[in-house]
Amino acid sequence: MDEENNKLTPKTVLFLCTGNYYRSRFAEFYFNVLAEARKLSWRAESRGLQLHPDNPGPISRQTVAWLQDLKVNLPASHRDPIQVCESDLEAAHLVVAVKEAEHHTLLEQHFPAWADRVEYWHIDDLDCATPQEALPKLMEKIEHLASSMISRRDDG
Repeated sequence: MDEENNKLTPKTVLFLCTGNYYRSRFAEFYFNVLAEARKLSWRAESRGLQLHPDNPGPISRQTVAWLQDLKVNLPASHRDPIQVCESDLEAAHLVVAVKEAEHHTLLEQHFPAWADRVEYWHIDDLDCATPQEALPKLMEKIEHLASSMISRRDDG
């Protein structure tokens, strides 16, 4: 019975970025599309480590535009960015911070027990790279992650 319940309840990958506005939101939506298409027992969530109250709107227009170009179905309205909390980290089966140079220090400051338990990628924010540079790299990392879940039979 427990094995059957595990197959019904997907595992969670938690994507972290600074503001939960651009990169982590893209990762959440894109991963969920891949997971559904590949029938993975995984679901993505996303959170931010240091939210920026001055962002215009709930999600980056670059994120929305790229996802629309990829034909990803988006909700009619978007939630606001969410600040990560300890329970988010505890609930996740895998935590990915999208840029080590930004996020390792923030994790050490706010969640020191988690700083070395997170998988770190190297995807630049808008201050260092355009969406045309950063998002294809993020897509590649997400596709690799989804493929590794299949090859390791880590999908449920």
